[in-house]
Amino acid sequence: MPNWVPIAQQISQVTGRPFIVRATRDLQTPGINSTTILGDDQESYFVKYNEPSYLEMFRAEALGLHEIANTLTVLVTQPVCWGMTEEISYLVLNHLELEPRTETQDIELGRTLAALHGRRSPYFGWYRDNTIGTTAQKNAPHSDWATFFRDQRLLFQLQLADENGYRGRIQELGHRVADLIPRLFSDYAPTPSLLHGDLWAGNCAAYGGRPILFDPAVYYGDRETDLAMTELFGGFSPAFYAAYREAAPLAAGYSVRKTLYNLYHVLNHLNLAGGHYLGQAERMMMSLLAEIEA
Repeated sequence: MPNWVPIAQQISQVTGRPFIVRATRDLQTPGINSTTILGDDQESYFVKYNEPSYLEMFRAEALGLHEIANTLTVLVTQPVCWGMTEEISYLVLNHLELEPRTETQDIELGRTLAALHGRRSPYFGWYRDNTIGTTAQKNAPHSDWATFFRDQRLLFQLQLADENGYRGRIQELGHRVADLIPRLFSDYAPTPSLLHGDLWAGNCAAYGGRPILFDPAVYYGDRETDLAMTELFGGFSPAFYAAYREAAPLAAGYSVRKTLYNLYHVLNHLNLAGGHYLGQAERMMMSLLAEIEA
């Protein structure tokens, strides 16, 4: 078990209130990080931690949460502090008792997500790189969305797949899709919208009667990428989509573009976990080629 004393000292310094760890409770949460709740007699904090080399991942997550929070749109978890000891790197957040979302909260989420997407930037990308899971996510600013997504999303994941031993058919299909990406944007020009970036149901819950998001991988991109990911693994109600579309209608062609956007996440899962994601990625590529080349 890590030494919690230096983390408690940083919490005390940041909050201006003495905090001494009197209780710990390890949690079983999905993902690559270990998680623990630290508490004294009054406050409790949620700590995500990993090896010291993960410091920049936690720093980028905290900065992404700040980026979303500053829009005053959708509710997100608030980072308290982050840092590194001799043993671990970590991110400390206030401990919240989260609950499953209701349909009413899904309606609010649809509206507030649309408002988040209304925060714009002069360029696609972000001012720094971050991670998607534990995979590096490149965010070098670019003025053209099709080029940004091709080079920093699709081709980057294909390069990782090659390095991980996934060659042959998936590379041939993937590079064919990459070459044809500009065709999907010949009559559709998205504006750079602030994205959560990793918006699956496991990164969304309810707190205090409101929907709340966490674990972002933020950047500025096509808002459809967030919507697409909500459809990849399910968990969002029809009321959510109706509320979002009422606030921010989607352009024609979304049903094809969402396959391209979700291909990025499926390739990332392939690079992280392998398994059946190889076949899923190839099927998505073939579907895209059939649509684009028709």
